[in-house]
Amino acid sequence: MAFITTEGKKKLEIELKRLLEVDRPAVIDAIEEARAHGDLSENAEYAAARERQSFIEGRIAELKSKLPSLQVLDPSQIKESKIVFGATVTVQNLETGDISKYQIVGPDEADVSKGTISIMSPIARALIGKTEGDDALVNTPKGEIEYEIKKIEYV
Repeated sequence: MAFITTEGKKKLEIELKRLLEVDRPAVIDAIEEARAHGDLSENAEYAAARERQSFIEGRIAELKSKLPSLQVLDPSQIKESKIVFGATVTVQNLETGDISKYQIVGPDEADVSKGTISIMSPIARALIGKTEGDDALVNTPKGEIEYEIKKIEYV
């Protein structure tokens, strides 16, 4: 069973609704329009629309099968001093002094540019179970990076 935050589940539900109500009808219209242009064997618009339709249908199927089995957790309800799923963690790179803040979330909602990292990521795996003041050693493709845990929040 996979975990997801309440916010992450909402985003997946919104994506599914958009795929069903907006993207699917739009691609069906695009296929119909491309068909009207004649010879389908040399019709790039038709091929592109069919490829897009395949992607949309695949994503719809994936979301429909995944959503019912997700275990939803509200991080604001977690009362824990150690880092667990849903924690927002402020860390300091001990070599560079850089400070970063990450929320540990499920793989379906991770987006480093938005400060969310997958629980499956190397940094999250290194942080799980640690407390404020602990150091965490993260193995990366560029080598090991050591972080000090500055703050743990559940928001």
